[in-house]
Parts: sequence; C-alpha cells; structure tokens
Amino acid sequence: MHRTRKAAPAVRTARLASCALLVAAAALTGCERGSSDGADETATGPSGCPTVQARAREAVTRAERTDIPWGGPTGGPEAVSGKSLVFVAQTMTNPGVAGAANGVRDAARAIGWNVRVIDGGGTPAGIQAAMSEAVALRPSGIVIGGFDPDSTAQQAARANAQRIPLIGWHAVPDPGPSRQPDLFTNVTTRVQDVARISAQWIISDSNGRAGVVLITDASIPFARNKSDLIREELTSCQGVRLLSVENIPIPDASTRTPREISSLLSRYQDRWTHSVAINDLYFADAAPAFRAAGEKGSGPPFNIGAGDGDPSAFQRVNSRQYQAATVPEPLSLQGWQIVDEFNRAFSGRPDSGYVAPVHIATADNSEGATSWDPSGYREAYRKIWGR
Repeated sequence: MHRTRKAAPAVRTARLASCALLVAAAALTGCERGSSDGADETATGPSGCPTVQARAREAVTRAERTDIPWGGPTGGPEAVSGKSLVFVAQTMTNPGVAGAANGVRDAARAIGWNVRVIDGGGTPAGIQAAMSEAVALRPSGIVIGGFDPDSTAQQAARANAQRIPLIGWHAVPDPGPSRQPDLFTNVTTRVQDVARISAQWIISDSNGRAGVVLITDASIPFARNKSDLIREELTSCQGVRLLSVENIPIPDASTRTPREISSLLSRYQDRWTHSVAINDLYFADAAPAFRAAGEKGSGPPFNIGAGDGDPSAFQRVNSRQYQAATVPEPLSLQGWQIVDEFNRAFSGRPDSGYVAPVHIATADNSEGATSWDPSGYREAYRKIWGR
C-alpha cells in the first residue's frame, strides 16, 4: 500500500480493520449535518476496491512528486515596458490571496512594472470600494483577487469600458478566459482535479477501506461543487463509507468546528479513519477538539485539506499535528502567471492556456517548506520576457 507518512502501525491497523465499510448510494443522499444518513448502522458487503485503488495510488504518486519539470509556456511576447497593475484583494488576511499578491509583486519587479495592492477587507462594501479605487487609478490592468467579479459588476463594467484588462485569481470556478464576467483569463487550478486527487489520496492511503467525514461550506457554490465532486470520487470505491457531510460556513468555522468534531468523535469513534475539507482552515479549528479527546496528532483520523495550502497548513502537515496532507495552490507561480498573462493581453496575444497541475504535500515530501513552490517557472518567464 502506498504510504504518505509514517503511521503508527498498531493503531492504524486497529482503526482500519474496523472500517471495512460499503459505500451505498443511499448513504450519499441527504447526509448533511442534521439529517439521517444511516451511518450509525453496521455496513456489510465487499471491502476495498483493488482496481480503483491501484488507479488512485498511481495518481497520488504522480501528484506527490516534487521534481516535476516546468510544463508551462516557453514562448510568448517580450516584456512590454511602463505598465502598472492593481491587485484588488478580497482580504489580505486570506493566506491564499496574500500569497498570490506577493507572487504578482515579485514578478512585476522582474518584468519592470509597478504594482499596488488594495485590500477589500473581506466585506462586500470594502471590496466594492477597493475596486472603485482601482478603476479610478486607471492602471494598465487589474487583478480580481479571490472574489466574484459579479459582486463588483458596475466597477468591472467601467474597467471594461476603459479597456483595462481584468485577470482573475480564483475569481470564477474555471481557469481560462471568461466572457460573463469579462476576464482576459482566470488563474486557478481545476476544481475537478483538486477534488479528485483529494478523494484518491484517501482511497490510496486507506487501502480502499475508509470511514470518511467531509467538511464543506454549502453556502458557497464553488465550495459545494468541490465537495460534491469529492463525494462522487469517493463513491468509486466500494470499501469507502462516507460517514457524514458537515456543512460549516467558513465565517463560523472557528466556533462551530471544535463542537462538531467533538460530536463526530463521540458518534463514530474508530469508524472515522479519514477526513477531507474543502479548505485547510477547518483543521486548524479542529485541532483543539482532537487534542482534547486524546487523539494523536499523527492520526487517525488522517486529514487532507483540498484548499489553498497556506503556511499554517504546511506547519500542521510537517509536524504531523492533525493534518496529514494538503492539496496546495502554487501561489507564487500563479502570481508570475498573472503578470505573464497581462503581458500577453497588452501585446494583443491570447492567454497562455496554462493550468498548474495538482500537487499533494505531506511531511515526507515537503522537506519543511511552508508553501508549494515548484521549480522552473521564474527562469521560463524571465526568458520569455527577455529579462
């Protein structure tokens, strides 16, 4: 079986032996918190899923590699001089947004442009004000940093009318150009890939025998879609049982997550072997409840975050403290990609079409890093720009 960390064999064997559970379609219908999902009842039937598990193990092995050669653009227009960008941030307290903004700053220095970051403070009014200020500055380009452009539709329309190109980071669900809203491109990993590899990690790690808790925020369509995709992939393995789907709004995570974790530990006990959350932050809030219940930081349950991969998530993973893995965004790389995409827009060229592949970070492959920063992109972009 593929290993992603050094587990405690005796504890792990005992936990997994009690979790030869069958995924049934009925268990996946209506199992949000507060509804009856039948997960308390003993499941019988086949356990494991050799073919699915082999495919999952192969995908996980690829995703855990850290020596991936640069697969992005190697050609494009040389640097256009004298440009200025404004990065409108949803909130700079969001580590993903801040990481992408810092990547844009770093790349702008390399290409010779000016960048200003305006913090929306995480509120609708603040984001609208930040976007209004950005348009009023009449920069060469504006980054929509981690918020829905439709929430600033009037400001975006003014930017479009002034022919100021807009590029999103996690602004719409899919990577690439967007017509409604009008974005030159949107830089993000594919949510389908992130969801699939998160579920495949659980299937591979558990040898196809797992009892899973899934944490999501159903109030956010993007997050709900991600968790639905995770559920779909988990159902491909007959030996995996989805015990519960916990709907915890992100703004309430710090208060609700510890309480829900305590309840789940009491309810499922040894049947709960793995967890997956749509964002790493849930495991920061879950840690005190796990600790209070006497659960070891190294698990079980073994937890994976299908989120941004912020520094605190890496710290939990590296120290094996209530998070075993994360699927991080290459935030700095994406900042450089944003600058390169603007350079293509300014040159009258189409977007590059590049989408960074998914990566899984564990204590065994991160080498103590606090972010996922693949090699090769800085040199490649500098060469394209003639810098």
